[in-house]
Amino acid sequence: MAFDKSEVEKIAHLARLHINEAEADEVTKRITDILALIDQMQSVDTDAVEPLAHPLDVAQRLRADRVTETNHRDELQTLAPEAQDGLYLVPKVIE
Repeated sequence: MAFDKSEVEKIAHLARLHINEAEADEVTKRITDILALIDQMQSVDTDAVEPLAHPLDVAQRLRADRVTETNHRDELQTLAPEAQDGLYLVPKVIE
């Protein structure tokens, strides 16, 4: 698929971008090269290729899910100015 300079200028106008003649030529060449690469990649036969979630066959090691710390809530609530039913009571800030 070829991309011409007039299309680049139209898109630049719609995007409110200012590009001069030299930049328009360069952008046209780059977009044409990108589209050619996409066409080349789409022409590859991938019917026999199975989709991958990750290119390497690795397994993620996970640690055991177990409690490692003791519950200090009761001790910490004795330090709080006010606590009730296991909850910290704080002043109302929104009226």
